[in-house]
Amino acid sequence: MKNSTEEILLTANKLRWEVGDNFHDSILESIYKDASEISSKVVTQVGEKSKFDLDRFIDRIVTGKWTGFPIMFILLAIVFWITIVGANVPSGWISSLLIDTLHPLIKNFFNSIQIPWWITGVLIDGAYLAAAWVISVMLPPMAIFFPMFTLLEDFGYLPRVAFNMDNLYRRVGAHGKQALTMSMGFGCNAAGVIATRIIDSPRERLIAIITNNFSLCNGRWPTQILIATIFIGSTVPAYLAGIASAAAVVVVAILGVVFSLIVSWGLSKTVLKGEASAFSLELPPYRPPRLLQTLYTSLIDRTIFVLRRAVVFAVPAGIVIWLVANVQISGVSLAEHFIGSVDPFAFFIGLNGVIILAYVIAIPANEIVIPTILMLTVLTTRIALGAGTGVMFQLESANETANILQAGGWTMLTGINLMLFSLLHNPCSTTIYTIYKETKSLKWTMISTFLPIVMGLTICFFVTQIWRLFAL
Repeated sequence: MKNSTEEILLTANKLRWEVGDNFHDSILESIYKDASEISSKVVTQVGEKSKFDLDRFIDRIVTGKWTGFPIMFILLAIVFWITIVGANVPSGWISSLLIDTLHPLIKNFFNSIQIPWWITGVLIDGAYLAAAWVISVMLPPMAIFFPMFTLLEDFGYLPRVAFNMDNLYRRVGAHGKQALTMSMGFGCNAAGVIATRIIDSPRERLIAIITNNFSLCNGRWPTQILIATIFIGSTVPAYLAGIASAAAVVVVAILGVVFSLIVSWGLSKTVLKGEASAFSLELPPYRPPRLLQTLYTSLIDRTIFVLRRAVVFAVPAGIVIWLVANVQISGVSLAEHFIGSVDPFAFFIGLNGVIILAYVIAIPANEIVIPTILMLTVLTTRIALGAGTGVMFQLESANETANILQAGGWTMLTGINLMLFSLLHNPCSTTIYTIYKETKSLKWTMISTFLPIVMGLTICFFVTQIWRLFAL
């Protein structure tokens, strides 16, 4: 029995060593095989002709010292151009359907069944019009921008953007991936805030959330383009007007990136002190985008989600807009009382009371700023335009819009300051709500909301003083 037990143990030990040796050999063989494959791709032997690798060739260009940033800006400009130009036609169609056709039909129906005028005003001229403006202005750009952004992500280019921007953001105490969240913010700041989830460091993610508002979202592009066309494009010959207007908008967008870097540096040196975390980025291989998945992700997960939230906030804003323009005290509307009281301060910083009130009551959606400004300007100047007192409207002709604004006392300084304040003001209510959901902090939500306002008012004040100094 003893001899049998010893034989069994010896046999077991022998099998264990044989299996162990074989396992050990298989591991070594696998390692050498992988090393050989990697070496054959990246190492060129003496006298051997270097092998062509498409990914490495593209990377040398898109992440190059002298080519990386120009390519990045050119691609971003192309995305913006396609978004703006491509959205014009569908925005016009949706606006024509919801505002020019359905709005009067619904209003006439309410009047025909003798609904009280104030209920018609609140529901149709207020809530419905605000929601219609948001959908017509916001849906087409997002439906174009988000799929294009997702295609670049799928293709593998966006990680290269983070690679290019990493050093710049690391110098200001932020994270390289903040470049990606800023880019997403150009489509929608709420989506940009959600995109900060890709940043692991809580401190750096918070910096990215607070500064994402400095990305010009698609709700602010129409304001920028219209005001630049009226006040910047008009200062040059007609054949250069488009280029001058576009250049002015691009400058404002670049200023947003500059402000994000400055504020990131300030936060990392004060309330959010800390060193930038190590950023280990694996550049994925380039691959053909998955079109169906891209469309689903961008249209359902991003566009519809953000649009639904924006409409929910825009409806009460429309009600408030109608009420302040139509409810009167001593024969004067609430809007006119407010505008008259803040005009002195607003003029002091190069704006006016109409702009201040428009941005207060249009917090739920930047898309309704211009219609609100036009409505309030007509209300205060008694110009016979628009769909009626206290009803938002927008004109297709930039010249007609310019005439209304100039009748309201607007100057070149007002236009420039509005472009700056459009960049530097509080986030929309959709973004504010998203910030609170992501941070779970009222403190950081308030900082994210009021910091841009303080910056916007301060910048407008200094621009106004410099403008008036040189004007003297």
